[in-house]
Amino acid sequence: MKAIIDCNSFYCSCERLFRPDLWNKPVVVLSNNDGCIVSRTDEAKKLGVGMAAPYYQNKDVIEKNDIAVFSSNYHLYGDLSMRVMDTLRILAGAHNIEVYSVDEAFLDLSMVPENKLYDAAGKMKEITEQWTGIKVSIGVAPSKVLSKIANKLSKKDKEGTRGIMILDSAEKIKDALEKTPVNDLWGIGRQYAAKLQNFGIENSWQLRNMPEEWCRKNLGGVVGVRMIRELKGESCIPMKDPLEIKKMIATTRMFGKPVHKLSDLKEAVATYASRAAEKIRRQHCAAELIHVFVVTNGLLNQKYEYNPQAKHCHITLPEATSNTNELIRYAILLAEKLFRPNTKYMKAGVILGGLVPDTSIQSNLFTPHVQSRLPSLMTVIDNINFSMRDDLVKYVATGLKRNWKMRQQLRSKRYTTRWDELFEIK
Repeated sequence: MKAIIDCNSFYCSCERLFRPDLWNKPVVVLSNNDGCIVSRTDEAKKLGVGMAAPYYQNKDVIEKNDIAVFSSNYHLYGDLSMRVMDTLRILAGAHNIEVYSVDEAFLDLSMVPENKLYDAAGKMKEITEQWTGIKVSIGVAPSKVLSKIANKLSKKDKEGTRGIMILDSAEKIKDALEKTPVNDLWGIGRQYAAKLQNFGIENSWQLRNMPEEWCRKNLGGVVGVRMIRELKGESCIPMKDPLEIKKMIATTRMFGKPVHKLSDLKEAVATYASRAAEKIRRQHCAAELIHVFVVTNGLLNQKYEYNPQAKHCHITLPEATSNTNELIRYAILLAEKLFRPNTKYMKAGVILGGLVPDTSIQSNLFTPHVQSRLPSLMTVIDNINFSMRDDLVKYVATGLKRNWKMRQQLRSKRYTTRWDELFEIK
């Protein structure tokens, strides 16, 4: 059996953890630059606050009902997510967990007898909530897709299910599939959902009973067949190795305000290159290719209309590297190549590709050997920044003021990762 543990309204739960006065009160968390609502509590949902809706469209409802609003506090959320996942590793075993997202994890419960699944799930829920303070919901079923369905249904009726739903019989699976519209299925997007509805397929039970050959033709080939088998209780999506090496790493952000100076764009791109370099060093890799993109929004003298256009370019490095200084150098060259005067830039990003193990880098006979330069310096910088935070040691190219940084005007304190922002008990 497979289980998925999902944190309830995770970002909001993190904010409530250090604000007990907000328990049972409506809370919402905003996206980058305080643009859209990305997390909301059940109380906020009942008041009509829309998910992924722009903040300004909900501002009247929020102010009228005294809804607590927070900017995204990624340092806090990331740390609390790690605590939740570490707790699950202790409870289920490190090799039986797949961290799917910041607030979700799949568990392999094949070692648990079926008659003890509910007790085991209940114990995991109780301990996770006690150790971390984050409320969770659990769905258990023979396959990953079915466990996602069970989890979603458990959250729809938290009082009736107590946050746990187990699909351990054909009758329960049929009932769950009949209650689940196809557009709620994991892996089915709007386009495929509309296509299925055109064929008269409204719920997951109807889709489950379609022939595999039909799904191969109309539902993405092998992916469609796998979906049908998962709905029938056949486990076709394996648990991923938690130590799986990523093939590509990206760092990208929206700017807090439109950028029109080359100096600001270069600072942002250098900062993102530095972040991406830290990430590849964490998995002991080096990059053979660097890709930079920018998102523009017309000329400076034009009336503001959100009609973004992405421009990008890349370069193959003479030698794979994970050194921040080397990656910043090439990233800035690409930023200069992309820059156009009198243009508003809304976003930028750096993607590192062609990742290879840093222990087996192929040297280039025609260029100076760069990988051997200061590898110990990179380790020291990473250790200092990880322990002290806030980019205590950084390259000047990444900027000192960073006026282009995203807006976080309503951010709470980083209670668990900053000494000067620790939670105080009076």
